[in-house]
Amino acid sequence: MANRTRLDKLLIWRSRYLDDKHFVLILCVVIGILAAMAAVILKTSVHYVEAWVRSIRPTENWLMLIFPVIGILLTVLYVRTFVKDNIGHGVSRILYAISRNKAVMKVHNMWSSMVACTITAGFGGSVGMEAPIVATGAAIGSNVAQKSKLGFKRTTLLVGCGAAAAIAAIFKAPIAGLIFALEVLMLDLTMASIIPLLIAAVTATLFSSIFLGDQIEFYFTLKDPFTFGHFPFYILLGIVAGGVSLYFTRMNARVEKHIKKVEQPYKRVLIGGGILGILIFLFPPLFGEGYITMRAMLSGQPEDLLLDSIWGFFVDDTGFLFIGFLIMVLFFKAIATSLTTGSGGIGGVFAPSLFMGGITGFVFARLVNSLNWVKISEYNFALVGMAGLIAGVIHAPLTAIFLIAEITGGYELFVPLIITASISYLTVRYFEPHSLYTKKLAERGELITHHKDQAVLTLLNVESVIETNLTPVAPDQTLGELVKVIAKSTRNIFPVIDKDNNFLGIVPLDEVREIMFERDKYDKLKVRELMIIPPKKVDLHDSMDTVMKKFRDTGLWNLPVVDEGKYMGFVSRSNVFNVYRKMLIEFSEE
Repeated sequence: MANRTRLDKLLIWRSRYLDDKHFVLILCVVIGILAAMAAVILKTSVHYVEAWVRSIRPTENWLMLIFPVIGILLTVLYVRTFVKDNIGHGVSRILYAISRNKAVMKVHNMWSSMVACTITAGFGGSVGMEAPIVATGAAIGSNVAQKSKLGFKRTTLLVGCGAAAAIAAIFKAPIAGLIFALEVLMLDLTMASIIPLLIAAVTATLFSSIFLGDQIEFYFTLKDPFTFGHFPFYILLGIVAGGVSLYFTRMNARVEKHIKKVEQPYKRVLIGGGILGILIFLFPPLFGEGYITMRAMLSGQPEDLLLDSIWGFFVDDTGFLFIGFLIMVLFFKAIATSLTTGSGGIGGVFAPSLFMGGITGFVFARLVNSLNWVKISEYNFALVGMAGLIAGVIHAPLTAIFLIAEITGGYELFVPLIITASISYLTVRYFEPHSLYTKKLAERGELITHHKDQAVLTLLNVESVIETNLTPVAPDQTLGELVKVIAKSTRNIFPVIDKDNNFLGIVPLDEVREIMFERDKYDKLKVRELMIIPPKKVDLHDSMDTVMKKFRDTGLWNLPVVDEGKYMGFVSRSNVFNVYRKMLIEFSEE
């Protein structure tokens, strides 16, 4: 009670001395610090757990077969015992919260994904920690906004600030964090959104640098500067990266779909984790996030990928056997990531995308060099390939360009980064209009977009436009009784329901207008003889896209709303338009 009183006093003080805009900016600093602390804790804990696991590896290499199973099993136990909620696919859950839950995220989302990801990734799960930390940052923003009694629009903005701060903190890349919020979370590009996002991202970057140092994530030496003569190869790499991105996206969906057919969760862990352990044992680069592999690719030491691998006995880092090894690693990385998340592990696709992009660029360059036509830098192309896969997998080319430039210091390659990321995005977009984050939401009509009209329509739901002031009638009532109901009603449609509230049909006023004054029929005709069955009904859980399609298909202005056959009310075009216009005005205000 005391805490609540202090909070109330703070809010009263704020309302007197601070306007909303300045208060939001202060909250952005707070969110930036909290998100940075979360990123530091997660990054440090994952690396400590992974270091402990790797310390056992040289003497007991067979443990690589069971460590992933242990990690996923512990994660599932933790989630089912303590969290008791679905915390997978973090970015998708943020988008769902914005489009369907008024940007409200649960309190446990501020820590639950961090703990689960530490266990999964630390024990070798082939996932990244970016999605969990983004979900954590977004949840921090959401809960700070809720405690501050802010409305939907500013709560959404603070959710974006938390996500931007999380990306900025974990990569020490503030511009990438800002663009991620705008490009992936679909926030509006306005001065009202850019300034808070920048403040949160910069604050998080500075705070994380205090604890993690200000070094960039990957050390990269530009050996061969960009020349326009290599321009066609970067275009070609973009097409290849788009193809690999499409493979990753579709393989992820396919593997997760198949592994989730195993309904018993612990059996699913044993099957998925077991296969994952075998893959990691055969291909050690698949262990964990894969940042060690990426550093080896960019530092000119690709032979490190063969360490502790059975392939190292007969494959060196030259020739086509090594290229074949890398292609197999590339192929199985998508499967390993999907097995990890599908079996119950918690993690994201950000790091796997970077991993696959680095290998794609390196393999592409080595194949080109093997033809002896022209000499191109394998390490530069590995770097640019990372941008290509990020752009293709998460459909965010700007995020990819600035992220790779910031985390590697590779600004000299800005032009090829733009070329490859753009071509990759356009290539995969031709075949797959939605990213891994948004595909399922789009299929359910729950994806908010940069198209303002569509975004507002997505935010609407049937419950917000339902009308319940229509007077229902029973099927056994007589025409005379119906006339009495009509006389007292202000509507021209009368739903027919039975004693159990099951919807049967409607009686439009036009159907009885000509006979309602024929008193000799008042006791003879029953409502069931006068009612008609509408061509379409709206389900209470339909998206507004579906509702509007039903209006277009039928040409009607009113449709009944049912929930498992039970009558709930009516939805009218005019009311939908009125609510839509009000929300559009609110949505558009600066």
